[in-house]
Amino acid sequence: MPRYLIFILMYLLGAIPFAYFAGRFKGIDVRYHGSGNIGTTNAFRLLGAKWGIFVLLGDALKGALSATLGYWAYGPWGGIVGGLLAMAAHSWNPFFGFRPSGKGVAAGFGIIIVLMPKIMVIAITLFLLVVVTTRYVSMGSVVGALTVAIMVFVFPEPTAYKFFGLVGAAIVLVLHRANLQRVLQGTERRFGEKK
Repeated sequence: MPRYLIFILMYLLGAIPFAYFAGRFKGIDVRYHGSGNIGTTNAFRLLGAKWGIFVLLGDALKGALSATLGYWAYGPWGGIVGGLLAMAAHSWNPFFGFRPSGKGVAAGFGIIIVLMPKIMVIAITLFLLVVVTTRYVSMGSVVGALTVAIMVFVFPEPTAYKFFGLVGAAIVLVLHRANLQRVLQGTERRFGEKK
């Protein structure tokens, strides 16, 4: 099998809809409840902490595996391309008509665990600090993404990782633009808040 076909595998890994499968197991189609996203936050809200953690680990794992496979095959650029393919497949899932279906944060978390562990520690610390303080997961996600975008230039990271920091942060910001607008309007749901 040609080695470049590994990128198809990375994309398909990213498309695995863990929240959708968990919801189906619980008798809920997460696409039609809550935010409608097949991501971690919606899974926590609709399915509870146990299934939310399962989805978080699954989504992070597909990002981590894609980055690992890409790095193994082609080095830093391969790891970044593989990770971005996983994020794209999760965020615009091909199995659900390429409609916006997730925010890519957990998959991105998996990518930086593998490729940038020092930056991951800083980003997840700030993410948790913002979420605990404000209870806005969206704000924590944006702060975490911006932290990665800044830290790839603070640390002596490869050019490929700097590229990921900028592109990955841009993706997260674009996918959270409605959330940010709701935060400004005071209508964004806080984590753990009931309808």
